[in-house]
Amino acid sequence: MSKVRVRFAPSPTGVLHLGGARTALFNWLFAKHTGGEFLLRVEDTDLKRSTEESTHAILDALQWLGMEWDEEPIYQSSRIEEHKAALNRLIDEGKVYKCYCTPEERQVMRDEAKSAGRTFIYDGRCDGKPDQSDKAFVWRFRISKEGETVVEDLVQGRVVTPNYEIEDLVIARSDGTPLYNFVVVIDDAAMGITHVVRGKDHLTNTPKQMAIYNGLGLPIPKFAHLPLILGLSKRLRSAGIESYREQGYLPGAVNNYIARLGWSHGDQEIFSDAELIDKFDLADVNRSEGALNVEKMEWINQQHIMATSREELAVMVTPFLSRAGIEVDAEDPRLPQACETVQLRSKTLVEMAAKMKFYFIEDDSIVYDEKAARKFFTEESKARIDGMATALEASQDWTAQAIEDAVNGFCESSDLKLKHIAQPSRVALTGEATGPGLFEMMVVLGRASVLNRLRRACGGE
Repeated sequence: MSKVRVRFAPSPTGVLHLGGARTALFNWLFAKHTGGEFLLRVEDTDLKRSTEESTHAILDALQWLGMEWDEEPIYQSSRIEEHKAALNRLIDEGKVYKCYCTPEERQVMRDEAKSAGRTFIYDGRCDGKPDQSDKAFVWRFRISKEGETVVEDLVQGRVVTPNYEIEDLVIARSDGTPLYNFVVVIDDAAMGITHVVRGKDHLTNTPKQMAIYNGLGLPIPKFAHLPLILGLSKRLRSAGIESYREQGYLPGAVNNYIARLGWSHGDQEIFSDAELIDKFDLADVNRSEGALNVEKMEWINQQHIMATSREELAVMVTPFLSRAGIEVDAEDPRLPQACETVQLRSKTLVEMAAKMKFYFIEDDSIVYDEKAARKFFTEESKARIDGMATALEASQDWTAQAIEDAVNGFCESSDLKLKHIAQPSRVALTGEATGPGLFEMMVVLGRASVLNRLRRACGGE
């Protein structure tokens, strides 16, 4: 088999959403799994809606997800002359004709078809008409109504369409401006695309495009039409990949989740990018639609956070701390340690930043949760906090074990259980009733901050 060449062809009229990202991912995984090439074509011929901002947003999202392309992107707008040349060739060969039907006339045809209980198919009534230079027209590609068109789809299986159900396709306006189903064929052929991997909503276009391939004498690529994603509300459809990045999702987790929307490998749920590349096969893509589940996506993100090194998390979480008003030097040695203390409890980087920001604020800037302070800052508990602070101050080492020994020693000498002191101390150190393990948290905070915050909580400031 020749080297696999696949493409992702977004229209830069908005952001890259989950559905588009899943299509790009399956193309990218297929190329990497087979040792092929992943190409990018920006379909920017809709000049009214295409923007440079959208193009940049799409390319940036793909790069954030790790889907680097193997050649310079092709911009469809730069190939207009090639498109027009192909149209002129079809005109010269008599394979297209001018259609003069007005929108009103076509609507009458649709209404008649509906009344008769049949699907509307343009009946070719303009084929063979003499030129009418005073009337507006479009170019239609003539499709034989004999026989059938067979798509041996790599995902959907064998799809057979009787040719009488395929209408003569409008491929260009009267000024020669070509339309989607025409230019996609020309561009895919020019790029040497061997496999067209796209959403199932394009399956109805495929027989029409195959006719154009044949009409131009071009090799027909193999097709794989992916299942759609259910559960995409209007809000989720419009939410770009950038929004998931802003919510604190890891790129590998997003890839993992959208890969599982229509593809599986046994019972495995969690995949790194390397594992996805190794195990991905179009033969394992489901025909049935996958359903979006935000809770499942969060869980997968949490698993990826848990599997990421604390050093990598330190780099990832720094911008989220900054957004929360906490400026931390990326080289701060406490940063990886702090990440480790909240790593197992965080679903997103936003949540992680919120859970660890107390480490990096001034000791006298801790704001106590009112409910927690009322419950845990009694006069009795304040006395216990003060006594524990004294015991910690006397400790020679500042390791988790040394801290635990000092606290346990204080509890034994005061006839207390750890539960009598743990929660009041946690509120004193973090301002909240929940947080990381007490001893590991104290190690990261350091002796000075721990003692300062404990003394402040019991009125010793």
